[in-house]
Amino acid sequence: MTEHSSTTQGQSEPRWQPLSAIDRRVAGVLVEKAKTTPDAYPMSLAAITTACNQKSNRTPVMQLEADDVEESLDRLRELKAVGMVEGVGRVSKYRHYLYEWLGVDKVELAVMAELLLRGAQTVGELRGRVNRMEPIPDLATLKLILASLKSKGLVVPLTPEGRGHVVTHALYQPEKLKTIQARYERGRPTATASPPGPAERAVLADEPQAWPETPEPVAPGVEPQLVETLQRQMEELRSQLAQLRSDVDDISAALGRTDDELRELKDSLGG
Repeated sequence: MTEHSSTTQGQSEPRWQPLSAIDRRVAGVLVEKAKTTPDAYPMSLAAITTACNQKSNRTPVMQLEADDVEESLDRLRELKAVGMVEGVGRVSKYRHYLYEWLGVDKVELAVMAELLLRGAQTVGELRGRVNRMEPIPDLATLKLILASLKSKGLVVPLTPEGRGHVVTHALYQPEKLKTIQARYERGRPTATASPPGPAERAVLADEPQAWPETPEPVAPGVEPQLVETLQRQMEELRSQLAQLRSDVDDISAALGRTDDELRELKDSLGG
């Protein structure tokens, strides 16, 4: 089954609202797997639970039980963001309705999925990670996509635009979003220029931050154009590194999916 068969993606009136940390993880997983492993979509409860607890491509890493995920799916079904698919074998399967729920197109949804799965990150990191779901040729294209999502109220900038620009999604509970925004002022955390210790991170337990980089001072006599070229190359290298990490994520997810399929086959055979 394909992820979405409608020809009117993103044209429905959006119905989105803030979600809990677990609900954001479940929603992000359904989108991710629909795009990266369509043959294994819709997903069973066991498969969704395994994907939610992946150690790769997840920030933070969670240890959810099947009951936690099932309760989340029930909440998302009530919100019309997720549905149960009947008649797919003996195991109940779930799919998302986030195109309509968010009011986005397929590339915008891929961006939202990565933000839901990892939270705040730089634009360069985001591009490399989204590419495994939907191709984005360059940073300029991604910036146009982000501008569209910002206009819809779905993406929130955390630092000024430019080098190391950090963004996140707007599906946090209001107080959580305010806490995250408060960590960024004038392009850096308000309390300190270095990452927080364990006690400070506890305040943002479900959303570790992408700490912006502090630009290095330019040595006298260095051409500004050379500096700009080097910065652009560094951004591209970061994107490529993020892509490599995403490839490793996909391999790990495939291994977990194989285990799920074997368990389901065993259950269906009454083993």
